[in-house]
Amino acid sequence: MKIAVMGSGAVGGYYGGLLARTGQDVTFIARGPHLAALRKNGLQVKSVHGDFAIAPVQVTDSPAELGLVDLVIVCVKTPDTDEASQAMKPMVGPDTTVMSLQNGIDAAERIGAVVGMKNMVGGATWLSSSIEAPSMIRQISQFRRIVLGELDGRITPRVQAVFEVLKGTGATVELSNTILKVLWTKFVFIASISGIGSLTRLAIGDYRNVPETRALLVGLMREVDALAGASGIRLDPDVIEQTLALIDNAAPSIKPSMQRDVEASRRSELDSMIGVIQRKGRELRVSTPTADMVYAALLPGELKARSEPV
Repeated sequence: MKIAVMGSGAVGGYYGGLLARTGQDVTFIARGPHLAALRKNGLQVKSVHGDFAIAPVQVTDSPAELGLVDLVIVCVKTPDTDEASQAMKPMVGPDTTVMSLQNGIDAAERIGAVVGMKNMVGGATWLSSSIEAPSMIRQISQFRRIVLGELDGRITPRVQAVFEVLKGTGATVELSNTILKVLWTKFVFIASISGIGSLTRLAIGDYRNVPETRALLVGLMREVDALAGASGIRLDPDVIEQTLALIDNAAPSIKPSMQRDVEASRRSELDSMIGVIQRKGRELRVSTPTADMVYAALLPGELKARSEPV
């Protein structure tokens, strides 16, 4: 399968590396120091599942060079989604499948508005990895899970083909006929720890058992659950309890990627993690006081990060 990985950082670099290692025709789309290092050194992955390297790698900063591909896996940070969607258009034909593994709940509709919703399938991943240095990925979680499915719930030949290719990497891969429920369920988790982790600037083990802070976590979770319901997506009745159990069992050192960006004074996924809760709340007339407070507290730092040169 001819695959383009749009955004070759912590997530795209890891999964793209796994796919390349199995013999798939993978090209990484990258830029800046990461692009230069990939060209010079190849891709190096340090993982709890075993280290490996891909050298040389197929990498470019110009998607138009590739022509049409079979699959685009979108892994850019959410602030770059609209720019990436425009850039990938030369790679997307009538038979191209586009799957986002980004955080948040609106990536598919944002990308689909540019390349066509008919090309989109839903995807979600659970992975803890980071860029240790340009072209070097460190993956630290035992879990490396992808769930994918058609947005309308069908199991089609194209989504089955993507499933088979991903399954060959050794990662945990699942097909779902309720991918929107999967995305919203994950969002209950990732939005809450991204928001509260960014406020506290502490690892998850340092705040999850503080009663006042735990109440903020639950507040964000309940707002996301209410938005899902207002959007016509029914989550499990015990989704809050399930999510709290996931948080309680997580490694105490975990910090989500948005928090790491906030702490480093970089542009973050604030709008896609917290701002989207506000926007959808206004649209659907759902009260979101916790998200409003978290967004207001983090926005000045975000605006400062956006105004500074990259």
